[in-house]
Amino acid sequence: MINKSKNYDDLLYSLPLNIRNIIIKLDEYLKEGLEEIRLRIDKPLMVYVNNQERFLSTDGNIVNSPNLAYIVTNEDCEKALQLISKSSIYAFENELRNGYITIKGGYRVGICGKCVLDGESVKTIVNISGFNYRIMRQCIGSSDEIMRYIVKYPDVVNNTLIISPPQCGKTTLIRDIARNISNGMPKLNFHGEKVSIVDERSEIAACFKGIPQNDVGYRTDVLDLCPKHIGILMMIRSMSPKVIITDEIGKVEDISSIHEALNAGVSIITTVHGNDIEDVARKKYIDEMLNNREFDRYVILSRKLGAGTIEAILDRDFNAIFKGPYRKECKTIC
Repeated sequence: MINKSKNYDDLLYSLPLNIRNIIIKLDEYLKEGLEEIRLRIDKPLMVYVNNQERFLSTDGNIVNSPNLAYIVTNEDCEKALQLISKSSIYAFENELRNGYITIKGGYRVGICGKCVLDGESVKTIVNISGFNYRIMRQCIGSSDEIMRYIVKYPDVVNNTLIISPPQCGKTTLIRDIARNISNGMPKLNFHGEKVSIVDERSEIAACFKGIPQNDVGYRTDVLDLCPKHIGILMMIRSMSPKVIITDEIGKVEDISSIHEALNAGVSIITTVHGNDIEDVARKKYIDEMLNNREFDRYVILSRKLGAGTIEAILDRDFNAIFKGPYRKECKTIC
């Protein structure tokens, strides 16, 4: 729970003082359900909590009208930028061009403002006017019940594609899958394998200064903020993984590098946005992988019972081998 996390101070002290004092005053049940804290210059302070957007007043109460909410100032946003960048924004330019900065504890702060372009690429962001503090929660054990479909005694890991709409827990799930493959699962007689994570957006392992802030297992290596198609090849050549895990494939370069991994005998676990197998089959480049039966398992997620609901697990021929909806309650760590 967020208020009992050893990392919670890292989040609090990255907030400007006025906002910090408001968040501290939140009721405990709101802190436990907190997902986002939104700062926009001259706009009401907002949080996303328990699947709802809400306004916050100066005394830390939920209010129904934006006129009763605390109004974020330019000074608040200037201080927020200083705090999340440790007063050295240039040191974070590589992250900033992707629109966010990852702070200690694994929390990600999204940033909006004016983009400075270098050709067709974003060089940096200036005149910053908005922040989205995303509350990272790791659900230890969220993949436990489905691991028997993903690993087989003694050392087989099925190529797995997780299909999910946004905000349905796909990254949380693959993070826990990485932990289980890496550490092993004695109850399945699975002893653990070397895992390489290519974490293009610093979401799976949530590295801070190169160190994973999430538990992704002790046989796991992480390549942070590296494009998937480059990172997959780097990991194959340098870290001799049994399994490569990455998030949100879709580009032709991603598919090509996955083929390189499969040809090298490396198992792949990855995700794609979609509602079901039919939806994904309409996506360019992904359809060919489905037609060629390149994945052994398909895990389909929804929010029917909350984020992380498993609707179904399909085999390589798209036959259902597990039917939901099912959602495992697990130990949540911020």
